[in-house]
Amino acid sequence: MQTLFIGATGTNVGKTHTTLLLIEGFAKQGVQVGVFKPIETGAKEEPQDAALLLEACQKVNSKFKALTPKEITAYTLTLPAAPFCADTQRIIQIDKIIEKYHQLSSLCDLLLIEGAGGLMVPIMKDFMMIDLIKQFQAKVLLVTPSRLGCINDTLLSMEALQSRDIPFDWCVNLYQEKEYFDEVSKPFYDEVFPSWWSVQTNLNTFISSYLL
Repeated sequence: MQTLFIGATGTNVGKTHTTLLLIEGFAKQGVQVGVFKPIETGAKEEPQDAALLLEACQKVNSKFKALTPKEITAYTLTLPAAPFCADTQRIIQIDKIIEKYHQLSSLCDLLLIEGAGGLMVPIMKDFMMIDLIKQFQAKVLLVTPSRLGCINDTLLSMEALQSRDIPFDWCVNLYQEKEYFDEVSKPFYDEVFPSWWSVQTNLNTFISSYLL
C-alpha cells in the first residue's frame, strides 16, 4: 500500500479539487485508490470535503461503498479554524488518526490523504500538519496558488518539507487571480523551476510518473 499526502501552502488553494482529479486519474490507471481526510473543520453537520472525496472514491473502489463521510475522517469539528483552535474540547489524539489511517489503508492500494489548511497548521500546540505527514511517511504533492504572493508561500512550504526530509512534488493550481499569474509569478517559476507544472496541464503526467 502506498500513501500520497495532498497538502497546500494554505487554505482555499485547491486540495480537494486536486484530490478529486487524482482519484479519477489513478483509477484510470487501474489503481485501487482510497481516500482519507484526517481532520475536517467547519463541518456543521456532514464534512463537505470528505463527502466529495468519498463520493468520487466509491465510484472506483467498491470497498469504500459502505462508508460514510465521517468514517473517512478521524475528527470532524464544527468551527472553521485550524484544528487546534477548532478542537475546543481537546479531543484530538494522534493515535486515533494513525489507527484510522491503517483501517483505510487496508481497503486500497494507494491511499490519498488530504490535509487541512497549510503545512504548518497546528493540530496540537506542538504538533503541526507537517508532523502528521512525517508520521504517515508519505510523499507529498504540494498544491500552490496562482494568486499574488504565491512565490513566497511556495518557497516557504518547500523549505519546511526539505528541512524535515519529506519527499515532495509540487504544482500550481491556476485558480485565484490566474489572469495575473503569467505576469506576476510565472517568470520566476520559469527561471528557477523550469519543469514546474499546473494541476490543469500535467496532473496525468504526474500520475504516470508516480506509478513508475
